[in-house]
Amino acid sequence: MKNLKSSMTDHELIIDFMAGNERSFEILINRHKSRLYTTIVLIVKDRFIAEDLYQETLMKILSMIREGRYNEEGKFLPWAIRISRNLAIDFFRKEKRNPMVHSTEDFDLFSVIGHTEESPEKKIISAENTRYIRELINRLPDKQREVLVMRHYSDLSFKEISDLTEVSINTALGRMRYALVNLRKMMEGNLSESRLKT
Repeated sequence: MKNLKSSMTDHELIIDFMAGNERSFEILINRHKSRLYTTIVLIVKDRFIAEDLYQETLMKILSMIREGRYNEEGKFLPWAIRISRNLAIDFFRKEKRNPMVHSTEDFDLFSVIGHTEESPEKKIISAENTRYIRELINRLPDKQREVLVMRHYSDLSFKEISDLTEVSINTALGRMRYALVNLRKMMEGNLSESRLKT
C-alpha cells in the first residue's frame, strides 16, 4: 500500500485524503516540503521564522482541502507554493524586510542554478564562485531575483510564475532575461548596482 500511494499523483492523493486516508496527506506534503520550505526561506531569510510559516502553510493547506476549497486539479504544487509565498510575503510586509536570496544548511541557491539547461548563462554561472554569485543575485531587483529563484529552484514554468506573481508571461520572461543580462554584466564588471536594468 505504501508503494502504491507513493506512486499516486498529487490529485489522487488529495482525493484519497478527502476519503479519510490521513497517510495520503503526509505523502503529499513530504513530496513537496523542500520546495515549500525554500519558498519561505528565500523571502524571510530566517530558518526559525521559516519553520513557523511552513507549519502555518501546512495548516492552511490542510484546512482548505478539508473545506473543499482546493480546486486546482493536477496543479497542487503551484497552488501550495502560492499559499506559502503569500504567507511569507505577508510576514515580510509586516516586518518591512527586504527579501533576499539566502543560503541555509539545507539549501544553497547555487545548486539550484546548476539545474539550468546547458547555455551561456549556465556556463557563466557555473564558472563563478558560489559566494560571489550569491552576492550578485542579492543585488538584483527584487522581481528579477524572485523569478530567477522560482524558475530554477521550484522548477516552475513561466505560465506558473506569471500566475503566482500576477503578471503576464511576457513580463515574467522579461524579468528572467534582465536578471541573466544583469548577472552577466556584473560578472564582467561593466555594471554598477545603480545601473541595473529593471
